[in-house]
Amino acid sequence: MSDKNASPLVTSILEIGPVVVFFAVFIWRKGETVILNGVEYSNFIQATAVFVPLMIFATFLAWLVNGRVSKMQLLTLIMVTVFGALTIFLNDERFIKMKPTLIYLLFGGVLTFGHLRGKNYLGSLMGERSPIRDEGWAIISRRVTIFFFALAFLNEAIWRTQTNEVWVYFKTFGLTAALFIFMVFQYPVLKKYGDFED
Repeated sequence: MSDKNASPLVTSILEIGPVVVFFAVFIWRKGETVILNGVEYSNFIQATAVFVPLMIFATFLAWLVNGRVSKMQLLTLIMVTVFGALTIFLNDERFIKMKPTLIYLLFGGVLTFGHLRGKNYLGSLMGERSPIRDEGWAIISRRVTIFFFALAFLNEAIWRTQTNEVWVYFKTFGLTAALFIFMVFQYPVLKKYGDFED
């Protein structure tokens, strides 16, 4: 299917929507448990049970709207589905908490492998062409690699030492804020090496 001219707002809603719903269900069901077949499920597990199918549905809608799904989106969906299913069926919240760590380590590892081979995999990983010259890509790629490893370490530190609520707030708002701040600091590189006339 060919690329379509999708609204950036629609695309953003489809990407952020499942995370927002996860947060809303987690807060709404706080302190409430569900018992199925004699097994007690916390609000965290309940939120995960809503999040996983919603993520699958949102990715499917993104494919319909955009005409494609990037490699990063597809890999994230696979990880969410696998670790979300483990979280739900084993009633063990650790799996979904480890998912961001593994994704960040995987992306950071792929970029590092590319750097060692003298190649830049960032453009391929993002699945989109960008009007940035190779010198700019090289700088941003190194920074993104470090950023991914830093996020992996931070996620591990938070979920292993803090409460579920702290981790959920971190996952919903902290990571978004970190990404925004990181992108702001890339502006000088984009301005220097980018060609955004088209």
